[in-house]
Amino acid sequence: MDFDLDACVEGVLAADRTWLGRAVTLVESTRPDDRVSATELLNWLLPHTGGARRVGITGVPGVGKSTFIDALGTYLTSQDHRVAVLAVDPSSSVSGGSILGDKTRMPNLAIDDAAYIRPSPSSGSLGGVTRTTRETMTVVEAAGFDVVLVETVGVGQSEIAVADMVDFFLVMMLPGAGDELQGIKKGVLELADALVVNKADGGNEIAAQRAVRDYRAALAMTAPANPNWVPPVLAVSAIEGTGLDQVWEQVQAYYRVLTDSGELADRRADQQVRWMWAMVEDRLRDRLRASPEVASLANLLEQQMAAGQLAPAAAADQILTAFDE
Repeated sequence: MDFDLDACVEGVLAADRTWLGRAVTLVESTRPDDRVSATELLNWLLPHTGGARRVGITGVPGVGKSTFIDALGTYLTSQDHRVAVLAVDPSSSVSGGSILGDKTRMPNLAIDDAAYIRPSPSSGSLGGVTRTTRETMTVVEAAGFDVVLVETVGVGQSEIAVADMVDFFLVMMLPGAGDELQGIKKGVLELADALVVNKADGGNEIAAQRAVRDYRAALAMTAPANPNWVPPVLAVSAIEGTGLDQVWEQVQAYYRVLTDSGELADRRADQQVRWMWAMVEDRLRDRLRASPEVASLANLLEQQMAAGQLAPAAAADQILTAFDE
């Protein structure tokens, strides 16, 4: 795309919606020339970042993540916060298409001048987040959004990926779904900084409170992610707007714990290093697939493996050797 670096930096820092959208589109682009421009843009914006509350939100499909984010974001903008939502739509494994309907699922935030919603397709990316979620986070923070909410598709791998890029990791649960503990992975509980039982309304209040007790008991049997923090379990109703203030109070309390201990700075520094290595892996994968030497060899190796003539490990070694040469 045609790109004016100075104008883009100025536009993003001024929170101009047009330039903000162009900047995010740029960092999401896979074109080599756009990647060069995006890297330059991010270097200019980086000094203006770091002041936002970064909150990851995950949960199984149907738990009401979008409704919850719409309600929580609206509550936060009413408290004079500026909220950016990075919502990842699952891409079809067949067509590669994505619905990108988050703005219709967050009707209040969609028309809120203090909010910005950026839906992006996951495009097959493991972890349920796009390959450029971190870069997008940099852009919206530089634009002055002081709360960044990252919604994941909740596809299983998303928990670890999101926990590596946010400060506070919130896991949403449903009440009255049978045995509340049956479907919980221990790893999710160990990553969670808070559990939120949604849909505590419409006659589900008793079931929600029972779920809260069960989850608290489950958490007591796991090692917390932070020894200085006991993850709270809260019941909320995104539809009725109840419990949202308590959720935000816990986020703020956790930030105080991280800040007082110095852990916040250490965690973010570590995340930057992880971000670098993740990008190295992405770039190497792209170069590998674009290599003419690899392309000319891949079809033959695939045929040999399909015919049972070659082990996958041996084929992988041949591909890497061709790439190195």
